[in-house]
Amino acid sequence: MRTVLAIVGVAALLMGLLWIGQGTGLVHWPASSFMLDQRPWATRGAILAVVGVALIVFARRR
Repeated sequence: MRTVLAIVGVAALLMGLLWIGQGTGLVHWPASSFMLDQRPWATRGAILAVVGVALIVFARRR
């Protein structure tokens, strides 16, 4: 179970960082994404990244 939580946490963290990059306009991949330069996606990405870090910490502490 710890391994699954850690994998989900890492995936959530990486996806959150991608969303932050797309939402702030730092990452333009894919070029036709509806998330580019849209600040709400940067906020959602930050929330998802925090959840990912929490899952990783929880998995390591169990």
